[in-house]
Amino acid sequence: MSLILDHVNYIYGEDTSMAVAALRDVNLVMGDGEFIGLIGHTGSGKSTLVQQLNGLLAPTSGSVYFNGNDIGDKDYNRKELRSKVGLVFQYPEHQLFEVTVFEDVCFGPKNLGLSPKEVELRAYEALKQVGISDEQFYQSPFELSGGQKRRVAIAGVLAMKPDILILDEPTAGLDPKGRDEILGQIRKLKEETGMTIILVSHSMEDVAEYVDRIIVMNQGSVIFDGLPREVFRHYDELEKIGLAAPQMTYVMNRLQQEGFSVNADAITIEEAKQEILKSLKRG
Repeated sequence: MSLILDHVNYIYGEDTSMAVAALRDVNLVMGDGEFIGLIGHTGSGKSTLVQQLNGLLAPTSGSVYFNGNDIGDKDYNRKELRSKVGLVFQYPEHQLFEVTVFEDVCFGPKNLGLSPKEVELRAYEALKQVGISDEQFYQSPFELSGGQKRRVAIAGVLAMKPDILILDEPTAGLDPKGRDEILGQIRKLKEETGMTIILVSHSMEDVAEYVDRIIVMNQGSVIFDGLPREVFRHYDELEKIGLAAPQMTYVMNRLQQEGFSVNADAITIEEAKQEILKSLKRG
């Protein structure tokens, strides 16, 4: 299930004196089963980009293709698209509104016109996928912790059975424990389903730890697109646009500069630990 962006531009307030170019000639291919990190400073175009992917915003020029079909075509079924390309907004718990957790997760699949039995089966499966216990199913979603609310909101999208799941800053506002729990559930979901996941994040440590590919946005353009360790080699350029590499990148580069025989491409704590142990063994 591929998504292709072909020379996509987007201008807010086009044909007005307040026009702002949010996306500039973006060309991307997102394939099956990828775990992609989308990073960039505030205002870089990340949120505008992800809203192009499921048709919430239409390009000012250029095209977006899902499975070879142009989603901008007049007769394209965007309702079906949004069940296949699921978008979980930042602070998605603000979208919870039903009386119980279970009813809230049923809302999406119910709107697909499925039978009541299928709706309930999907809701049950989605809640279990995000680690919500049976006894919480019939609680009010507003009685849950921040991290649990976030999981329920994600389950509401999963119940639509998307092929692609987009998560816009899913750990925003959570404490470290809640953040680790959410990211752990996302990783588990990726391993169990093989779906394509696009994680929008400000945390370099998070993308270094979890994703397979990083896309870096700046002023509406893609400036880097590659494996995490390849992208973080450009930490000087990242700093110039208001970003940074993971802390381990700086640690390993400093050790290398001090004469230690280590691979500066290590970007996680575990990778750095192994490199340092190897260096010490070599003397």
